[in-house]
Amino acid sequence: MKESKHFLNAFSLVFLLLALGEVLWLKTLMPLEFGLSDYFVRIHAQNIEPDPDIVIVNIDDASLARMENRVGSWFWPRSVHGEMVEGINRQQPKAIVFDLSFVERDLYRPESDALFNRALEQKENIFFALVRLDSQQDENGPELALIADKIGLIKTPKASPKARAALMPPLAIDPRYWRVGTVNFLNDSDGVGRKYDVYRNLYGWLLPSLPARVMSGLGYELPMVEHITLSWRGPKNPYPRLSYADLYDDFNREHPRRDPNELKDKIVIIGADASALHDVRVTPIDSLYSGLDILATAIDNLKNQSYMASLPQWSYLLISVAAIAGVYLCFIFRLNAISVGISLLGVTAVALLISYLVLDWQLLLLVLTPLLLMWLYYFSLSLREYLLELRAREKTVELFSRFVDPVVVKELVSSEGLSREGESRQVSVLFSDIRGFTSLSENRTPQEVVSLLNRYFTLQVAVVFKHGGSLDKFIGDCIMAFWGAPLDDPQHAIHAVNAAQEMAQVLQQFKQELGEQDADFDVGIGIHSGPAVVGLIGSEQRKEYTAIGDTVNLASRIEGLTKGVSRILVSADTKALCADHFDFKPYGFYKVKGRAQDVELFAPVRKTDENDRD
Repeated sequence: MKESKHFLNAFSLVFLLLALGEVLWLKTLMPLEFGLSDYFVRIHAQNIEPDPDIVIVNIDDASLARMENRVGSWFWPRSVHGEMVEGINRQQPKAIVFDLSFVERDLYRPESDALFNRALEQKENIFFALVRLDSQQDENGPELALIADKIGLIKTPKASPKARAALMPPLAIDPRYWRVGTVNFLNDSDGVGRKYDVYRNLYGWLLPSLPARVMSGLGYELPMVEHITLSWRGPKNPYPRLSYADLYDDFNREHPRRDPNELKDKIVIIGADASALHDVRVTPIDSLYSGLDILATAIDNLKNQSYMASLPQWSYLLISVAAIAGVYLCFIFRLNAISVGISLLGVTAVALLISYLVLDWQLLLLVLTPLLLMWLYYFSLSLREYLLELRAREKTVELFSRFVDPVVVKELVSSEGLSREGESRQVSVLFSDIRGFTSLSENRTPQEVVSLLNRYFTLQVAVVFKHGGSLDKFIGDCIMAFWGAPLDDPQHAIHAVNAAQEMAQVLQQFKQELGEQDADFDVGIGIHSGPAVVGLIGSEQRKEYTAIGDTVNLASRIEGLTKGVSRILVSADTKALCADHFDFKPYGFYKVKGRAQDVELFAPVRKTDENDRD
């Protein structure tokens, strides 16, 4: 027991260290964690309405086809976007956000770029995308201090004055109109985008994302964090989409047909998700999710402060430790492993339900890793308990098969009815001793004697097992057996007497094998019924399953009185327990060593056979 507790403590300590490494560093369970979290987020998003003030003007496949006859194939002249800006601006939107790349000047149509820039004059609510390139290219980028004002960098006390960064600003746009922010796709280790930049730290300079720049320009308060975890809205393509071509055509009509106020006070995102332009990303909602909707979701989250909050890493470690500690206590107090498993199923269900419900409070609770660690710990300890139990059962079967019919032992073990502890039981004890052993040994070699004894004992032990008895031991040429343990046996006296009578029959068969020269070979059998202490008794090095007490002593004394009286003698207590099944021939009272009163003895006679051998 103490050794098992030491193992449990040592294993638990090692497992806690592994849990610490998993939660804080390894994160091998994160793919499963992400999968479950995305599933919950996807279901939850179906019931959340997107901000109605965010509208997408989409360059879709139809727009590319329709505009080709008017302005040519993609890329269009920038003057087209200038016309679009003028048309949308007349409806007084809150902001116009371009999710398009203007990183290169149009060398072949410079007048088109000029017209576009002219359309931007005196408009303070137009925003453009900027791309942050790989940091390995930073040494080729401009000094951040020189362009800080142009791209809206925020200088922190840790800002490096000579820092450079590789950026792709909208060079086709006059720097006077550079209200820019990054639109880099921020994906996790599994390639799925769940976050969006707010401020990206460039050597101490904070570069705002495009959603942050838009919200800041509109006067909204922003969290000073590197990124936010997005709270998704609705199914795929949740935000209203207007066809770029439809709007462009309507703005160029002499008599527009569309509502002249449909974009009033809206945040208008202009971008392209035509199939040929491949502006799709993997998100928790869909594996082909439009980059326009990702941008719109980030703007929505910042505008309404509806982004997801997450618990710090140490809290998940604390949850994991608490779960493991709970399982540890269950095993320390030796609670049933199946009951513990059922309880853990309940804990798991409640934890998963809570992790889904708290999404309403914009809290992303990642409980799968603590739960998996809890279950892994539980299954590890349960497996060890099972193996120990299996080994103990095998040892028990091996041990008790020496005393009880192996079939009975397996039945006892499978029903968990076998106890190794000492206990008081009502039993019937049988002693069978050989008569005429001296003459038997005189006429044979020692090897022959041993062989004959083994043959005799094998036959008699088979009889004991056949009648449900337990073989206690061999004492020289004597057999001791008892009934009533380890199996509960209300008819232990009947079975003991039946066994004694069949042992007498087997004796006759055995004597025929010996021949006339061993005619003196015989046995005496004594039986007494009463209380005895039964269990594994002995030293730590060697224990025997045996019965002890006055009942055993008296049965031995009765066997000693059979010589010259009767082959089988039983006590009055045994007779009283099986009087309905046998007739008994009285043999009177006898003095027995250790007892003040004489003991009355009887010889059992089958009701169908009145002849008994004296």
